[in-house]
Amino acid sequence: MKKFRFFIMAMFIAVVSAGFVSCDEDVSIAYTLEGTWEGNMYISSIYNGRTYQSTYTALDFMRDPYSYSSGMGYWIDYYSNAPWDYVANHIEWTVRNRVIYIHFVEENVNMEIYDYRLSDNHFRGYLRDGDNVVEFNMVHTSSPNWSSYRYGWDPYYDYYYSKGMIDVDEGDAAVAEKPVRKINKP
Repeated sequence: MKKFRFFIMAMFIAVVSAGFVSCDEDVSIAYTLEGTWEGNMYISSIYNGRTYQSTYTALDFMRDPYSYSSGMGYWIDYYSNAPWDYVANHIEWTVRNRVIYIHFVEENVNMEIYDYRLSDNHFRGYLRDGDNVVEFNMVHTSSPNWSSYRYGWDPYYDYYYSKGMIDVDEGDAAVAEKPVRKINKP
């Protein structure tokens, strides 16, 4: 009986220790992830029946100082041949069991980054949006002035905010359907 109790206690300690190691690893990933990254995430947007491929993506991860492995930030896809210059979204992100879960606030869409390699300068892995999976490669860059962007869909006025979308009747925002973001296989 004494050996059985010892065995149960040893198993309990092992399980609890593994849980703490996983949390520590997620916090370490969040610290490394914090900052601005640029590269091609193979994102496209569908707008008025046409598909536009982004030229590159900028991600800014700002860690929440109270939760350690999550935070907020920005996801900006830049375009060259679209009716807009970029599509910008606020994001909420968290690292859980080495998977980075990203929630697009304005679009109410979720994506996840998994099986990645992350260093102080490079971020490479896989982005999943439902059944669509693409491989990406990003580099760590300096942060631009994020406050100069306007974000997302305004349901009150029923139009999409984005610099570069000009409509003579509405001033600096076009009144049309909202672009729908998706990932593409290269």
